[in-house]
Amino acid sequence: MADTTIKHQVLKTVEAMPQDVTFEEIMERLYFLYKVDQGLKQVKAGDTISQEEAKKRMKTWHK
Repeated sequence: MADTTIKHQVLKTVEAMPQDVTFEEIMERLYFLYKVDQGLKQVKAGDTISQEEAKKRMKTWHK
């Protein structure tokens, strides 16, 4: 995905969807791809945490 423009990625994604796709489905898919892209940029920048740290943080979510 990194070799193409964002516009090309969006167009390719929408074109691959069925003809009866809804605006909501398109937006959900584009938002998902956006979040994946953001996560990959964070990894590339070294902005990550260990699995152990993630587990510790998740434990606090259930309280």
